[in-house]
Amino acid sequence: MLVHSNTTLNCGIFGVLHFRNCQFSMRKKWSFSSLPASLNIHDLTGNNDLHQMTKGLRYAKMSSQVKGKTVSNALTTEYEENLPLSSSYENAMQALSSLITRQKRGEQSQIAGRYGKLQRMSMYLKILGLEDRIAELKVIHVSGTKGKGSTCTFCEAILRECGFRTGLFTSPHLIDVRERFRINGLDITEDKFLFYFWECWHLLRENVTEDLPMPPLFQFLTVLAFKIFVCEQVDVAIIEVGLGGEMDSTNVIKEPVVCGVTSLGMDHMEVLGNTLNDIAFHKAGIFKPQIPAFTVPQLSEAMSVLQDRALELMVPLEVAAPLDIEKLKGLELSLSGDHQLVNAGLAVSLSECWLRRTGNWEKVSHNDGQGADLPDAFVRGLSTAHLLGRAQIVYDISSVPNSSGLFENSSGELIFYLDGAHTAESMEACAKWFSSVVKGSGNSSLSSMSSTTKINNMEEVVQRNGYIGHKMEKTKQANKISKQILLFNCMEVRHPQVLLPRLVSTCASSGTHFSKALFVPSVSTYSKVMSGSSFIPLAISGKDLSWQFSLQRLWERIIHGADPVLEKSSMKESTEILPPCKFLYEDAPLCSPAEECFACSAVIPSLPLTIKWLRDSVQENPSIRVQVLVTGSLHLVGDVLKLLKR
Repeated sequence: MLVHSNTTLNCGIFGVLHFRNCQFSMRKKWSFSSLPASLNIHDLTGNNDLHQMTKGLRYAKMSSQVKGKTVSNALTTEYEENLPLSSSYENAMQALSSLITRQKRGEQSQIAGRYGKLQRMSMYLKILGLEDRIAELKVIHVSGTKGKGSTCTFCEAILRECGFRTGLFTSPHLIDVRERFRINGLDITEDKFLFYFWECWHLLRENVTEDLPMPPLFQFLTVLAFKIFVCEQVDVAIIEVGLGGEMDSTNVIKEPVVCGVTSLGMDHMEVLGNTLNDIAFHKAGIFKPQIPAFTVPQLSEAMSVLQDRALELMVPLEVAAPLDIEKLKGLELSLSGDHQLVNAGLAVSLSECWLRRTGNWEKVSHNDGQGADLPDAFVRGLSTAHLLGRAQIVYDISSVPNSSGLFENSSGELIFYLDGAHTAESMEACAKWFSSVVKGSGNSSLSSMSSTTKINNMEEVVQRNGYIGHKMEKTKQANKISKQILLFNCMEVRHPQVLLPRLVSTCASSGTHFSKALFVPSVSTYSKVMSGSSFIPLAISGKDLSWQFSLQRLWERIIHGADPVLEKSSMKESTEILPPCKFLYEDAPLCSPAEECFACSAVIPSLPLTIKWLRDSVQENPSIRVQVLVTGSLHLVGDVLKLLKR
């Protein structure tokens, strides 16, 4: 439990975080509640480039004895002029950003030295005193192409409901880096994050050599996850692989309790290979000798590779069946979409195996034999797990004050449907989910996404992701005209020529047609780690929109079967021009590439401008309901969530 008296941690010259019942493994195991008084300040990095960044956040070495031995490298924090915690957090984000490498996926590593990635990972863990400690973590290790995050999230919720203290490490984060580290279902707190972050940063910086540089971003975050989970004394650590499996940074785990492989498909070919066989080989690299493993139904070529690798290591490999919805005892799966039944089925098998292998199954289950009902804790976990940016619905309804000063809804509805699909298979699943929910059918209904309570004449919708929106009275809702809009961006390596046709055809087969498509650059960059409170400019002058215009041309070709010619104003890629609000109201079947302009799509130079334009458009027309599907990139989804949260 974290204890401090105010948000600036003002404790004289030094602000010190105190944790109860938590031992911190450095070069010696010790209790942080008994810090020595004599401290000598030195800079964090010894590097002029980062000196200004770390102003107000310094480190000290203790020069005193603990039980007759010197304990060095203890972390303390100095807050000059009552520096707010948020400022210190932005400093941490800048430090993290310095670890981002500029190499593209598939390129040879730019890190010099004679050690390989996993060798370096082991050395980083040894520096932090974690090499032996991570063996104490009871790990569920999960790889795969699609559904890793959802499967891990289901496992975490199930085991937490079973009464265990859980640690969950996933990637990427959408709004804030702390999302990657969950303790008991909640993102790690900002102050705890800062404590663990700076301790790891300081110790690693101290031990940098020519052959052992600072770890790149994901390796550092992986090491940090192990540090957090060891110090927080979790009962179970659920670890999602970052990329691949065999050479992934998380694969320093030597003896997990159980391993899982989710659905496999074609992704990250520039790193993992151009065939499903190659990809399956990498994903199965997390298998450990004689450690049980589970997977889901796979294509035959992928399954044969998984079975061969399991046989080599004498791994008992089982195929988990998709969850039977009847086993939820009338409740609904918290993550929407039929594909989530596959992920939930795998999570059930992994969780049960973990419980059996740790001797805890009998404590949570009174059922024996095949086909028995799920334990109540499993049902609670499956029906309450939450994960940002996957089949997520967020209401964003503008309100204006009336003459009496009270707020009443006088605009149209703006609803965002967010899913970070970026492979052909996940895009198809996304399209099915979106079509189902806008049609009001399937298990993706509003009731599965939210809890509702009546407030006067309105119905407040409290999303499980923490956002709050409002629905109009049902009598008013019935009069609204619904328009489906696509908000899209993706990386070039994601093959939009595959993603967009799959999205359009799958939606069309369910009777869902997009009125318009909007193409925007993401706010997040691959050169900076942003927090949830990072400044986001409304527009960025001189932004290169060539990729967005190529996506637009592809879209118009899909819709019209030909390439319309860009109008002159669009050719200039102006950051000044926005479509008129009435642009949203025209139906796609009625729009045609007349007058040499794109009639079914638009490129907007920034995401904040796009959100503002959508809000202005629905406010101008109270009779419209705009349903915006945000997809193609988890970065885009995260950026939209950041903006809506504000």
